[in-house]
Amino acid sequence: MPAVRGVRVRPDLLYLASGWSALVTDVRGRIAGADPQGFYARNTRVLRAERLTVDGREPVPFSTATVQGHAQVSYAELGDGESLPSRAAYLTVERFVGAGLRTRFTVTSYADAPLTLRLRVGLTADFADTTEAETGHRVQRGEVGTDWDADRRELCFTYLRDDLDRAVAVRVVTDAPVRYAAGALECDLHLTPGGCGRVELLVEPVFDGERLPAPPPTFTDRDTAALAEGADGRTAAARVGLADEFARLRSSNADVTAAWRCAVDDLAVLPLGEPAGPAAPMAGLPLYQEIFGRDTMTASWQALLAGPTLLADSLRLNAEHVGRRVDDWHDEEPGKPLHEARQGPLSILGVDPFRAYYGDWSTGPDFLVFLGQYYAWTGDRDLLRDLLPTARRVLAWLDRYADRDGDGFLEYHRRSRVGLKNQGWKDSDTAIVDEHGQVVANPIASSELQGYWYAALRHAAGVFAATGHPGVAARLHTRAARLARRFHDAYWLPELGCYAMALGPDGRPVRSVNSNDGHLLATGIVPPRHARTVADRLLAPDMFSGWGVRTLSAAHPAYNPFSYHRGSVWPVEAGTIGLGLARYGCWEHLHRLAEGMFAAAALFAEHRLPEALGGLPRDADHPHPGVYPNSCSPQAWSASAVIALVHAMLALRPVASLRTILVDPHLPDWLPDLVLEGVRVGDRTVDLTVRRRRDGRTTVRATGDRIAVVRRPTRRAAATGRRHRGP
Repeated sequence: MPAVRGVRVRPDLLYLASGWSALVTDVRGRIAGADPQGFYARNTRVLRAERLTVDGREPVPFSTATVQGHAQVSYAELGDGESLPSRAAYLTVERFVGAGLRTRFTVTSYADAPLTLRLRVGLTADFADTTEAETGHRVQRGEVGTDWDADRRELCFTYLRDDLDRAVAVRVVTDAPVRYAAGALECDLHLTPGGCGRVELLVEPVFDGERLPAPPPTFTDRDTAALAEGADGRTAAARVGLADEFARLRSSNADVTAAWRCAVDDLAVLPLGEPAGPAAPMAGLPLYQEIFGRDTMTASWQALLAGPTLLADSLRLNAEHVGRRVDDWHDEEPGKPLHEARQGPLSILGVDPFRAYYGDWSTGPDFLVFLGQYYAWTGDRDLLRDLLPTARRVLAWLDRYADRDGDGFLEYHRRSRVGLKNQGWKDSDTAIVDEHGQVVANPIASSELQGYWYAALRHAAGVFAATGHPGVAARLHTRAARLARRFHDAYWLPELGCYAMALGPDGRPVRSVNSNDGHLLATGIVPPRHARTVADRLLAPDMFSGWGVRTLSAAHPAYNPFSYHRGSVWPVEAGTIGLGLARYGCWEHLHRLAEGMFAAAALFAEHRLPEALGGLPRDADHPHPGVYPNSCSPQAWSASAVIALVHAMLALRPVASLRTILVDPHLPDWLPDLVLEGVRVGDRTVDLTVRRRRDGRTTVRATGDRIAVVRRPTRRAAATGRRHRGP
């Protein structure tokens, strides 16, 4: 059965975003009032519905398109365009998302006589939290007051709660007289033959007395950056800078080229902007515009081949939100990095702890790993020195709080009664299950956390060495080596050819075959003699769907192909696993994984990988893997996974301080060539041309700034003793 292409995730919705604001419409560009449609600012739905009628009838757009991620345009016919004498008129609806929302209604007449048309726009607001809008379950409520100021032509909705200062102003800009009655704005447009009339609505949220401005009416990011004010302007400027920075890819493989282009385009429009740090990306759309510590850093790390600014801003952002006190409600501890920060009503009111929630064990080690990775790519000692105090605080948290029983392994636990049960990479409540399909109780020492901790110790050693602390660096290296030995002895399951998913609260291995082993390869904690066995297990039929690696074996009693972490396939894992396979020289495995992921990208509109694919097998009965039902798309770390897979096939390791790039490129037969333009290493920019010869060997040529490009296998790949010339 042929595969179905061009599939859209959440096919009933369109969404735009800029910084902390988002617009969710139906596929025709209408805000019809069905959840989760609406305009959101700071995780709050300030506009729930907008119903437009022209002469009492609702125009139905016949064409709707998204422009550069933050704007939208649609067209609707208002009369019979084919009959004569002509009475034709058309409505254009343009929307521009910034801190606020600008909607521009333009009616153009093609009639042979004057026309008078009455536009009526009904508006409602409800101030729902994004979580409430997504689930359809309202937790916090309040009356909404309405006030019309005829002189200012401004309608204001106010949330009538003493404990939450929220309002939204809707200002009307038009040459025609405007009325407000029966819950709707109304005006009459008088059109001459060939003439047009225009009405603009400027939706401007007011939070704690601060009015968030609507953006200017422009479709270009450069104009938006120049004209917009405040946080919206900074976000637009970040988009422009990233678009210019990102490396460009060309290949005779059209799917890889298209997937890369989509990935960098998405990463360029996903920055949260101020006050989060201009380029630090949000998790994804439509409704995950918030700070996620590990997510933003992981996406930025995987995207380093495209450019380093994402990671620089993500590291700064995480450094600004490290825990300062012991606070059970927020799962906060001194030195513990932030997991999640939201600004919606549920968080502001304290209904949930997510205004500043610290319930994650992976963000701390990740910060140290990615700080080291950033230095390798940039040689930027200034940022290392700036963030060294944060690195010390994170190390102190890991030593004091993250290993409560003192066994040398990190084990997480939850203190907040409504926090996350699981606080490793797989953070859904039922993610960690034993071999019988039962949920494992806390505390849990999940395997990937130990790999992260090992890599964190090694990268922190490099950071301290680079900043003049060789004694600290030596001690950290020694600790990493000891951890690696203890880990293998405690977690290795030789009869299964893999590592235990975790150690449970009784200290016994959780014997469930899962995707964590791919993370372990990426960190380098796996002894080289076992790497190929681990890779074989990851690519076995019960784990590898043909599109990607399942989070849980299909042979497991708790397997569910459309669950969040018990059988779905995550592109972000493919990126990390791919880098791990390259680290150990497992090229056949890497090429199978990369082919599956790029083939999956080709199934979706614009080659955009969603948050999580279904775990269905790639066979004649399943032409499409499906998606996890509530997937985000675009998703920052699904976009970055595309870049990471290309990175893996190049086995590229920068040493910016020496103006050197180490490479060991291996291209499969389905990807005979790659041209990367604008790869940044330190203060140098280089173009790389990589080609696969008929004998399977791969050549690489570098042009641009002067930098040494040295062919060398990774140490782990060389240690496996299995060099590979081609698939």
